[in-house]
Order: sequence, then structure tokens, then C-alpha cells
Amino acid sequence: MYAVIKTGGKQYRVAPGDTVRIEKSAHEQGAITFSEVLAVSSEEGKFESDLNGARVLAEVVQEGRGDKILVFHYKRKKQYKKLQGHRQSFVEVKIQEIVVGGRSFKASSK
Repeated sequence: MYAVIKTGGKQYRVAPGDTVRIEKSAHEQGAITFSEVLAVSSEEGKFESDLNGARVLAEVVQEGRGDKILVFHYKRKKQYKKLQGHRQSFVEVKIQEIVVGGRSFKASSK
């Protein structure tokens, strides 16, 4: 069982119990609901046709910032060099439940 969700301009394939790092987004009391579900599959190779009301429920595990990447601009023979660093903020979420068509698929508790 998995779903394809869209958040932060990117698409993620998630299943109940998965942990995913997404771009920083607003959440309430440690819970996020993804309502933009692009596809849901309960069996291999078969997709749900009706996605009205489909949603994915997740809980926030942690927030933070990623590793620093360096952006270096250089123009040869012009004495131009520019170095800039960037750290992308993220929210790490654990997928708890996928709801589609009145059915609910939850993560197995271990």
C-alpha cells in the first residue's frame, strides 16, 4: 500500500510507517495532513480511480536544517568570484495513515 503526495513543489512516494524529509511546512501540534494526493495503490500495478477526499496523515518527528551546500560563481579573466552558502530547512515526518474511498490503511505497530 502506498500513495504519491505532492508538497513543497515535489512529489513523494509514501507508505504507512515511512519516514520522509519534506520542505518546511506549517503543522499543528505535531500533525500534518496532506490533502494533495496524486495516486494511491493498494495492490501492485492497480491504482484507485476515485481520489476525492483522499488524504495522508503524518506526525512530525523533528525539524531542522540540512547540510550546508556551497554555491560558487566564477568568471575567468574577470577577477570575479562569489561564494555563498545555503542550508535548507526541513521537517521530518512519519506517515501514520492513508485514507482513500472510506478505507483506512494504518502503519503496523511494532
